[in-house]
Amino acid sequence: MSDSEHVFEWLQGWYIAQCNGDWEHEWGVKIDTLDNPGWTMRIDLKGTGLEDREYPRQQVSRSEDDWVCAWIAEKSFHAACGPGNLTEALSLFRSWATTDAH
Repeated sequence: MSDSEHVFEWLQGWYIAQCNGDWEHEWGVKIDTLDNPGWTMRIDLKGTGLEDREYPRQQVSRSEDDWVCAWIAEKSFHAACGPGNLTEALSLFRSWATTDAH
């Protein structure tokens, strides 16, 4: 299994774990495209064990098409990235979500 398949499988499991009969009706995971080109992602944290966790803004810019930016705002994990960086953005969320808060 490639890393991209692994991170998507992990995200599916994380999403299923949040679904409690209520959460999924108001919150969720949104992945969309940008026109520059690239990806945008929002993962709602409200009602999860992550909603009050801090996340230091991450920004990596390697080239016009190779970049990723991730941050927390309004009880959501946000990321925007280049067209080939969606797995990297998802991996930032997974790494943060699976690391114990200090």
